Amino acid sequence: MSIMEYNGGSVVAMVGKNCVAIAADKRLGQQFMTVSTNFQKIFSATEKTYIGLPGLATDVLTLSERFRFNINMYKMEEERDIEPKTLAHMISSTLYQRRFGPYFVEPVVAGLSKDNKPFICAMDLIGCINFAKDFVVSGTASQNLYGMCESLWQPDLEPEDLFETISQALLNAQDRDALSGWGAIVHVITPERVVTRSLKSRQVSANRIDY
Repeated sequence: MSIMEYNGGSVVAMVGKNCVAIAADKRLGQQFMTVSTNFQKIFSATEKTYIGLPGLATDVLTLSERFRFNINMYKMEEERDIEPKTLAHMISSTLYQRRFGPYFVEPVVAGLSKDNKPFICAMDLIGCINFAKDFVVSGTASQNLYGMCESLWQPDLEPEDLFETISQALLNAQDRDALSGWGAIVHVITPERVVTRSLKSRQVSANRIDY
């Protein structure tokens, strides 16, 4: 098993009409054993920008704190919030600095720019950025997510339709992945507000036995 799959977890981000959504499952595992069913993988960078961090749980916690420090330093020095694209390059640079002994995470960034244009991107563990105008996926269920997103995503989805689409894509993808699951959390980011919803999914696992 790859170290990237050790703790499991999946993240997906999608673009809608003047809005974006990012969603992640809640499972924390130790290979096929479920350790926690409420592990945070999505972190708020600014009011309109979120970072998804699937991968090795120790590095998720380390990087979430490091990014929070860098974002706060940027805000103090520049006296403004960091833009999603600037944040993506900052994350990429942070990962590339450790390319010979990398952090085992594949970040996803989703947000709205200052003129409310949607932005999403994903990266590999050394910071190579994949910009997209439809959706990006990361984590152990990424192959399943690609199929679901290609089937369900459409251009110019309204916020409620985008929520339904990303929710169905993630829930159905993680049902076919033993290392992801146990519910999901979805953030839909619009110019006016951020709507966060927690989803329930199949609460079963082949690796969890009740006596």
